[in-house]
Amino acid sequence: MRRLGAQASGPDSAASPALGPLGLLTLLLGAALPMIDFFIVNVALPTIERDLHTGPALLEMVAAGYGVAYAVLLVLGGRLGDMIGRRRLFLIGTALFALTSLACGLAPNAWTLVGARVAQGAASALMLPQVLATIQSTTTGARRGRALGLYGATGGIAAVAGQVLGGWLVAADIAGTGWRSIFLVNVPVAAAAMVLALRTVPETRSAKPARIDVTGTVLLGATLLALLVPLMEGRAVGWPLWCWLLLAAAPFVAAGFWLAERRAERTGRDPLVPPSLLGNHGMRSGLLVALPFFTGFGGFMFVMAVGLQQGLRLGPVSAGTALAPMAVAFFTASLLAPRLVVRHGRRVVTTGLAVQGVGLLIVVAATLASWPHMGPLDFAPGMAVLGFGQGLAMSTVFRIVLSEVPADRAGVGSGVMVTTQQSSLALGVATLGTLFLSLASSVGMRDALVTAILVQVAGGAAAVVLSLRLPRQVR
Repeated sequence: MRRLGAQASGPDSAASPALGPLGLLTLLLGAALPMIDFFIVNVALPTIERDLHTGPALLEMVAAGYGVAYAVLLVLGGRLGDMIGRRRLFLIGTALFALTSLACGLAPNAWTLVGARVAQGAASALMLPQVLATIQSTTTGARRGRALGLYGATGGIAAVAGQVLGGWLVAADIAGTGWRSIFLVNVPVAAAAMVLALRTVPETRSAKPARIDVTGTVLLGATLLALLVPLMEGRAVGWPLWCWLLLAAAPFVAAGFWLAERRAERTGRDPLVPPSLLGNHGMRSGLLVALPFFTGFGGFMFVMAVGLQQGLRLGPVSAGTALAPMAVAFFTASLLAPRLVVRHGRRVVTTGLAVQGVGLLIVVAATLASWPHMGPLDFAPGMAVLGFGQGLAMSTVFRIVLSEVPADRAGVGSGVMVTTQQSSLALGVATLGTLFLSLASSVGMRDALVTAILVQVAGGAAAVVLSLRLPRQVR
């Protein structure tokens, strides 16, 4: 078996065509859609609650169902792309994403919307791993580094843009669609992505596709469900016994998954997540940084959406506009990061994480000084600093994690990375969101928001320390 620390290979085969600029843009468009949809629903939740006459438990399932299905199936999606062709599965996933988005937009009641959101998350899990895997298998050297940096930037920009766009769409109430427009807008965009993919994205697959690891898939899914479902739903349903039983079972199921994967690799079978993949220093250290970083990012986006709308009583447009400086600064930093990382290596990540912490503290200071008489401009300085730091860190982390993954394992490597990202985002919503909502009812919205952000600052400090273990230079 090939040693994972070796130089990353190029395309899967010599016949594989290179990925051109328009093909890369098409893939990034496809990647942005599921990332936007993870966050876009945040600003629409109050409107959905009023329109569908639903309670908090069901409302949280609208957000949680998508994230859980997404995280559970991502690694499997990467493996399937290795087997049947990455462009083919990208097209299938995009088509299903369009259909499930249409189902969300036409949902007559809350339970139908929950079911459609779960299906939409599953479709996203088929789409997204193919983006990173195709980049890995059709690019080399500096082109791969730039493409991975742009992918990382797309994730952050899509998250912020999702909430900005969501606010504008809900307020615009196009043809009386209200919140439904945040899902219906996906249909033409997904259709355009499919047409472009047929013309510009080369087909790739693994030269030696691995078989489906049924045991590993079931155990990984059970681990994520046991952890994420009670954390995301526990507060809304009053923390019944089943929540605590699932949380208690989660570490044991995770241990069972890891033992099963080690046994599968040792006996020559095809584990869903090969333990040797995590033996690669760049991937292992990058994932350790990604966990607290994305957990904090997901939690911050959720608590800000709720705090701005329910705490400050800002409308969806104003709430989205407050995040606009963050998106602009993120985009600017992500354009600078690929050049900076060539010269400064891992210090770009460390610096970005430190700058993010400064931005968070500026937001805290503004909140303490001006609450409840705050508008979008009061948040602008902190959001700009915060976004710039995140733009430096996020795009570089993706490049580090995937820089040494061999092309024939591009699917599983990208699946592991994106699963870590999405699970951490969902974990952030569950943990920081639960902390924030619990404190809001006792100490007030302002202090709850400040506390949640300070917890994120602490997590960011841990990420700074962990970033010192990253490879010094990044290919």
